[in-house]
Amino acid sequence: MKYWKGYLCMIVFFVSCEKNISLNLKNQSPVLVVDASIENNQAPLVVLSSSLNYFNTISPAQLSAAFVHNAVVTVGDGTTTATLKEYSVTDSAGYKYFYYTDDQNNPPSYIIGALNKQYQLTIKTTDGNTYTAATTIPPVAKKCDSLWWTPSLGNPDTTLCVMYGRFTDPPGLGNYIRYFTRVDSQPFLAPANSVFDDEFTDGKTYNISFFMGYDRTAINENKNDIGYAHRDDTVTLKFCNIDKATYEFWNTWEFAYQSTGNPFSSPVKVIGNISNGALGAFSGYGAQYKTIIIPK
Repeated sequence: MKYWKGYLCMIVFFVSCEKNISLNLKNQSPVLVVDASIENNQAPLVVLSSSLNYFNTISPAQLSAAFVHNAVVTVGDGTTTATLKEYSVTDSAGYKYFYYTDDQNNPPSYIIGALNKQYQLTIKTTDGNTYTAATTIPPVAKKCDSLWWTPSLGNPDTTLCVMYGRFTDPPGLGNYIRYFTRVDSQPFLAPANSVFDDEFTDGKTYNISFFMGYDRTAINENKNDIGYAHRDDTVTLKFCNIDKATYEFWNTWEFAYQSTGNPFSSPVKVIGNISNGALGAFSGYGAQYKTIIIPK
């Protein structure tokens, strides 16, 4: 079962060159954090957690305790509505993560994503609150035609490879994409900048390099191969058409994530699509897959 481990990171940092500003950053009451998605030919996936204060010392135990259990989670397409079931998975380090998806013991209640359909998400938590969101799985309009690679020229590590793709964007603005990459049978991971619009590519077929995704929880300062593939990798590109709301969420989320700690960055509001003050988003993905084997 595929799942994402993610928590929203948001910070507002004001700086003035003319005078000192003292900010009184108070602890905030926890709110619901939603990481929900549905993809063509896949079951919906919903991860629920409670937000943590910025100044908390975060431990694995706190992260585990942040998951929200026993919620009533439903996903509907206007004809069928499925009540999702809560499951858990334990990673290689022994940490347990929780998610909601189709009830594997009740196949008639399954809901599977389909292209060009809208889906409604409803979450009822044990404290009596209700949250809703909607998303669309767009058709696969913007496409990846082919993949190739080149050596990373001038890099002392001769195993590093730069990935390229040829893409076609249909005429007419409003085609948004998000992409992920996978190496061999590892999970799909997003790069630092994973979402794009078609402002500069509308109606064009073009070649462009792209960065490999990476695990943000495993990154360290000594790692110099982020964004590269390697010799002997089997690389799969997951190229997803998304709607505007999904694009706006991930675009603002990635900007906020990358600007954290930068005193010269502009404050940004992460634009989610969950009602009732919850953080996060319900994202629909019209996915296309392309795979290439890089020889050793």
